[in-house]
Amino acid sequence: MSATKLPGPDDAAESQATLSAEIDAIATEYRDAVAAGAPVETQPRLDYLPYRSSLLRHPTKDLRHADPETIELYSPAFGHRDIGTLESDLTIQHGGEPIGERIRVTGRVLDGDGRPVAGQLVEIWQANSAGRYIHKRDQHPAPIDPNFTGVGRTLTGPDGSYSFTTIKPGPYPWKNHHNAWRPAHIHFSLFGSEFTQRMVTQMYFPGDPLFALDPIYQSITDEKARDRLVATYDHDLTEHEFLMGYSWDIVLTGTDRTWMEEEDHA
Repeated sequence: MSATKLPGPDDAAESQATLSAEIDAIATEYRDAVAAGAPVETQPRLDYLPYRSSLLRHPTKDLRHADPETIELYSPAFGHRDIGTLESDLTIQHGGEPIGERIRVTGRVLDGDGRPVAGQLVEIWQANSAGRYIHKRDQHPAPIDPNFTGVGRTLTGPDGSYSFTTIKPGPYPWKNHHNAWRPAHIHFSLFGSEFTQRMVTQMYFPGDPLFALDPIYQSITDEKARDRLVATYDHDLTEHEFLMGYSWDIVLTGTDRTWMEEEDHA
């Protein structure tokens, strides 16, 4: 006798087909509007219907300027010590070898005129190769890797460059709709000279089949703007029998700026 699957809390949720139809309709409307002379949208829509909780993820009233406290005007520092040279390698932070595909992600942080931004604090966090975060709210049935925490940090060099060695993250389910999966991604946080200058974004990997299905990625309605979030495979960075290399530059200002989240997303 075959086992009967009991109804789960997500069984009544909307289907991917419903969400995909909404995504396609918005994309068509946007392309038609641009063709008719409407401005290009380089940033995500705050209210993006397929991303069901987007309405709750941004202010609904006019913003008010508030002078930062004195402590917020000092250069940020995290952890209990200065940034160590080994913190940018997420594969050697524990006693054993993490499970998964070892990768290196490098790039430059640039301003809108292509000038390097040196001394920039760059932090990353990510899921492990099974798509699981080390966080009490992440309880989906994927294994936790005892040798991988998924966080790292570094400072950009004089040429604006950064580099992280890590494990390629896996996709993971989320609660937006039934059978919803996020494409594999790495979260990036960048700080300027003070706490009030923090910006957060996400880096994706080329050729991910979940791009077309993901409402967060698709909330940036312009294709060229979305493409700027996708890293490029770099064979010159790839090391023989050791790791795969990806390059990804982050542009802070201008028309080609990298999308930055208004607040943390999934």
